[in-house]
Amino acid sequence: MLSNSYTSRRAQLETYFDRTASDAWAKLTSDAPVSGIRATVRAGRDRMRATLLDWLPADLRGKRLLDAGCGTGALAIEAARRGAHVIAIDLSATLVALARERAPEDLNGGSIEFHVGDMMDAKLGHFDHVVAMDSLIHYDAKDIVRVLSGVAPRTSGSFVFTFAPRTPLLTVMHNVGLLFPRADRAPAIVPVGGGSLERKIGEDANLRGWQVGRTQRIVNGFYTSQALELRKA
Repeated sequence: MLSNSYTSRRAQLETYFDRTASDAWAKLTSDAPVSGIRATVRAGRDRMRATLLDWLPADLRGKRLLDAGCGTGALAIEAARRGAHVIAIDLSATLVALARERAPEDLNGGSIEFHVGDMMDAKLGHFDHVVAMDSLIHYDAKDIVRVLSGVAPRTSGSFVFTFAPRTPLLTVMHNVGLLFPRADRAPAIVPVGGGSLERKIGEDANLRGWQVGRTQRIVNGFYTSQALELRKA
């Protein structure tokens, strides 16, 4: 069951990405020149995307992958080029439309199916791998585990995702709103303790049989995010 906090935050994110900052995010995820602050965020996201892709098999032919919170589609495109059938979903219809526009026709044998909606929708089916890059950073540890718990029973291989690590610098940065100008500031990012998150994962009944694997923190200027890998035991 979805919590009130998850539902409320999901609505805020949908409004933010569809109405408030769609142009800013379209520019951030392109090759267009951006400010110094946004440039560090762009570079950090590029490094994180490369990390998560490195944790997936190089050959994804015949595999079904969920890109949960696909944004403008960069990760989905790279996974499809490895041969995966990617289900790319995001709350923002604006970003999904942009992702469709950016997706090349030739995906080296792979494919992408775009959806607007919630990553936890059971109608999306079963997957070999799930990736959630920076789509859970606005949720607290309990809601992150609720998402993992809801999707993991329909996943047979790995679940790689990112969360906002609880660091003094990250907390201050987001409390004072330095990540974006006031006019298009994102809903608050919620710093989460890695140890606490792993304990909650271990306590969840639906996540029994899953093991915590690799973890990697990416810090680049105003971008800080931590990747965590879960694998079927």
